[in-house]
Amino acid sequence: MAGVCSVFAPAIVGGSDGTREMCTLIDALARHDCTVLIRGESGSGKELAARQVHARSPRRASGPFVPVDCTTLGGTLFESQLFGHVRGAFTGAQTSTLGFFRAADGGTLFLDEIGELELPVQAKLLRCIQERAVVPVGQTTPVRADIRMIAATHRDLGEMVRRGTFREDLFYRLNVACLHVPPLRQRKDDIPLLATTALAELCDLYARPHVRVSPAAMNGLCAYDWPGNVRELVNAVEHALVFCTGDELRLCDLPSSVRGEGAGGAPLRAEGIVPLRDAERELIRRTLRATRGNQSRAAALLDVERHRLHRRIVKYGLQDLTHPRSH
Repeated sequence: MAGVCSVFAPAIVGGSDGTREMCTLIDALARHDCTVLIRGESGSGKELAARQVHARSPRRASGPFVPVDCTTLGGTLFESQLFGHVRGAFTGAQTSTLGFFRAADGGTLFLDEIGELELPVQAKLLRCIQERAVVPVGQTTPVRADIRMIAATHRDLGEMVRRGTFREDLFYRLNVACLHVPPLRQRKDDIPLLATTALAELCDLYARPHVRVSPAAMNGLCAYDWPGNVRELVNAVEHALVFCTGDELRLCDLPSSVRGEGAGGAPLRAEGIVPLRDAERELIRRTLRATRGNQSRAAALLDVERHRLHRRIVKYGLQDLTHPRSH
């Protein structure tokens, strides 16, 4: 799905059903200035989705997109970070600052991982959202800020409300419109385009001639479940590019975790080289799991004739991974 890494231009990458549905929702959200709560696993592309909402809205022309990592908002300076301060408000305040809210005036304020905020910060944030105004530290007069609020979290805020670790009133203020970013394992059709886009951008970043992804490496990428989502995929492609010595990324260039070290696979040698038989068996095993045992689809992914694949499945004793109807 999305953003290949922070240095790339924001763009939604992929054509899976989940990605197309998300893009449709983003277009609808961009036309309205409501508060948005984005849910999704870490690394799935929540900030990219927020940037797309901003980029496709009228606010793009009039104001900035200001991202805030809520995991850093804590301690005694969080009010200054969010709301700004005037000169002399506290020891060390030698100049006045705007704070994140006023820095986003006319644009979009993106509060990433809002579920990490402590309860005292949540209370102060609620007031700002309600009044669309802040009181800088050291000042008594509120300052209005015309912002569009987008928040994101990988946590279940509803469950946090029930446990008393997230304010119910803040939850309902944020959850006006909800956007879910599906994990990469649910949109594996996006992986080839994501990987090739990431590779091209990384080649440009490192000023290297463009290389391609070998069929075996692509099959390995598509078979992996990506618990770290798009972020992990980009890191894996970058890892492979670093170790690539030719004009294409090979399966052995990928991180060992992606190649299937452990989890029932043949143990990989320290230098990343395994016997061809073991590598072929592991690739077929992971492809069958990715296709839920559908031999026709697995053969298409591996670019081999179906009957040849079936002979190898029997040879390597992988029949238990096949779907009976696909025999």
